[in-house]
Parts: sequence; C-alpha cells; structure tokens
Amino acid sequence: MTEEAVGMLDRLGLTEYEATALTELLTLGRTTAPNLAEATGIPKARIYGVLDSLSDRGYIKIIPGRPKEYQPKSPAEILERAKENRRQDYEQFCQELADLEDAFLAEFQPRFERASQDITPTEELFHVVDVGEPSERETRQLYHDAAERIRIITKSFEYFEAVRSAFEDALARGIDVDVLFLHPDQLIEENRPIQEDRVERMVDEYPSVDLRFSEEKLPWRGTIIDPSMDYETGNAILLVEEKEIPLHMRQAAITDNGSFVAGLQRYFDLVWEHESVGEYPS
Repeated sequence: MTEEAVGMLDRLGLTEYEATALTELLTLGRTTAPNLAEATGIPKARIYGVLDSLSDRGYIKIIPGRPKEYQPKSPAEILERAKENRRQDYEQFCQELADLEDAFLAEFQPRFERASQDITPTEELFHVVDVGEPSERETRQLYHDAAERIRIITKSFEYFEAVRSAFEDALARGIDVDVLFLHPDQLIEENRPIQEDRVERMVDEYPSVDLRFSEEKLPWRGTIIDPSMDYETGNAILLVEEKEIPLHMRQAAITDNGSFVAGLQRYFDLVWEHESVGEYPS
C-alpha cells in the first residue's frame, strides 16, 4: 500500500491487522478466513477476531455457510459507516458526560470557587497556550463561538489550512469576517508567496470576506470575536511579535476580558481605517 492509503485506513481507527485484512478483502473480494490469513500473513488464531471486529464496525459482511465467507462493503459504504460510528461514539460520550454532570459539578464547582477567590484581576486578564496546534485549536474554537463578527490580524495567514473548516463554518453561519494582512512590502521573501496564495483564495472562494493590507508593521497578530465597546463581550487570541524567540517556543495569549478585547478592536479599527490599503499590490 501507499503511505497515503495507510494514512486513510489509520483515520478509520483500525489496528494494523484490521487495516491489512480490509485492504486484502477490498483487493480479493469475497473469501474465507483461512484464505485471508494465508494471503495476509495474519495468524490464523487472530484472523477470526480481526474479521469479527471489521464486521462489528460495519465494514464487511459475513456470508453464512460452511465455511463462512467474508465480503467487504464498498469504499463509499465504509466511509459512511465510519462517520456513523464516530457520530454514535460522540453521542454516547455526550450522554456519559450528561449522566456525570450533576455529580461532577457538585464535587468540583465548590473547589473551583474557593480556589478562584484568590485570583487577582491581572491573573484573570489572559492565559497562554503554546503556538502551533494548541493555538490553532483555540483559534478554531473562537471561529465556532463567534456570534456576529470575526476580526483577523495576520502576516500571511500561513496557518489557514489548520483552521479552514472552522473559518468556512463561520461564514456559512453568516458571521462578518475581516482580515487585515501585513502589506507584502513588509514581509520577508519566503512569506510573500504564502500570502499571495491566501489572498487569491479569499478573493475567489470567500468573496464576503473583506481584506486590507497594513502599511505599518503589526506588533501583534491574532483573532478577535464579538467585541463590544461597552466591555460586555468579546474573546481574542493574540501572539506578540518576538523575532528573537523561535516559533516553537512562543506562546499565544487568550482572553475573554471585555475591556481588553475592546482595546484590541480599537487598534484593529485604527489600522484598518488609517494605515492600510484595500488593493493587493500587483
């Protein structure tokens, strides 16, 4: 198998033996367990358990007889069943949490409240996560949580693919999205083609998104959602420019402090209105 095929089977949550058996069944078609064990090298003592597991997941059919035979479902059916299995697992997980909720809150809410009494206002201002997957995960969550608007400040939106599905979900819900890029004249050479690609995609695929390009350097970048000038709402994640610190050692700040988010929004508005241009340089 190609590495790509192996990766696809890994996404189905299969063990190595299960992936091998399913691949061979899709290649051979209907066959018996001994034949499949012979073709794959899976021990005969294990092959029946492997096939039963694939059947339980809905990926193959068991044909009664002496001996029984095993037939794969079509690739399209396998993918649909994989989605259904994951949905059922998620619903079961949610039900288990619902069953646990009252006891969990009764046990831990008083502890949390007692511990929170000593937190100073400064400590409540923000918390931090590592840059990379943790910050991308938090950004996706912000996109999902947005009720009205999203404001993005970025150099070249190099992390777009990591957040794209959540970005598209926000647009589908009618969220107003503005993206403020750093002007390409301010970018290092290696970031320019990345930015050009992202801008072209925004223009072609997401025409409702407004774009501008800051002519001044951006001291921070990040995402703001649902800011209000009465300081009642708003969340943000931001990363301060620290060129001397390697990216893998940087941290992003997350805040739900309404007044802090309002200040970030004021900065965004000032740059958007007075220090940026709307046309991408040719």
